[in-house]
Amino acid sequence: MIRDPDDLPRYTASERVTHWGVGICFILLALSGLAFFHPWFWPLVNLFGGGTWARILHPYIGVLMAAFFIALFVMFRPHNRMNPHDREWLNRIGEMVDGDDHNMPEQGKYNGGQKLLFWIFTASIALLLLSGILMWRAYFDLPALPVRIAAVVHSAVAAVMIGFVIVHIYTAIWVKGTIRAMWYGTVTRPWAYQHHRAWYRQVTGR
Repeated sequence: MIRDPDDLPRYTASERVTHWGVGICFILLALSGLAFFHPWFWPLVNLFGGGTWARILHPYIGVLMAAFFIALFVMFRPHNRMNPHDREWLNRIGEMVDGDDHNMPEQGKYNGGQKLLFWIFTASIALLLLSGILMWRAYFDLPALPVRIAAVVHSAVAAVMIGFVIVHIYTAIWVKGTIRAMWYGTVTRPWAYQHHRAWYRQVTGR
């Protein structure tokens, strides 16, 4: 793909690698986790070399995803602080869903929906990591009750996060030009002006 030199840089190479690291780990965790959750999904363990390997790899991939996300959190947190414009954007999200985003409040690098999703992911991964450690019987031999509670929390949070990840992917496809930003690191000036006008003014000085 030939990119216009006039495009605006949006993500650095390290940001993109970290984002895709989280994404790939999450997909692997979702597939193996679903296999453990219900017999209907058990054949998914064959993607990991069988049930034994799936159970061995799942927690290690979880730790790797947490490490990637901590790096992502450090990189993206400064841009994800909520402000009054974000709350107004969230209150008027119905206009965005209807396809009319021309009169939405001007947004910085991320809009209110993206910021809300960022904090939901942060809380979810923290809970998944904590509950996963409690369930990791190979290294932590805890009483049965906390392990059972951790298993319920782990499953519930994982289900919620899978739903939000699907929303994340759908909106990235729906807003044309968004996937390109995370793939190549750049966006067109019209895209930036339309969807993140305050950020556009900041990076262009206009």
